[in-house]
Amino acid sequence: MLRLTDFIIDCPDTMKLAAFYAEVTGHPVKPDSTADWAGIKFGDIELAFTRVEDYRAPQWPRSEHPKQFHLDFEVDDIEAEQSRVLALGATLQRDVTGPEGYGFRVYTDPVGHPFCLCRNKGVTWTDQGPVWPKRD
Repeated sequence: MLRLTDFIIDCPDTMKLAAFYAEVTGHPVKPDSTADWAGIKFGDIELAFTRVEDYRAPQWPRSEHPKQFHLDFEVDDIEAEQSRVLALGATLQRDVTGPEGYGFRVYTDPVGHPFCLCRNKGVTWTDQGPVWPKRD
């Protein structure tokens, strides 16, 4: 049996980056988090942050220090969420939304990891995942 339990992100300050993602996602930082390991639970999966000495941030989209991953967050209102994540310390890197506001925008978190806010036209998000509209 294989089960994903953790998604671990290297960073220079675990509590600071965990606090950023706690604000982004609305999920609290685990109370037993420390300066070496901090986490946020999403059901059975933990988004975790581990402290790395001499941390070198990814330089997306350049390849000298490439990204190792990125997170996608589906949102209902990309403008409102953009304002919120920018105020939390994210930096907008690329906007790939169309005139109606659908598509995605790439940001970097406070230590350089890329993540996207996505808005997909006509998609309804349920507990079971996305439900795509029927095409005529």
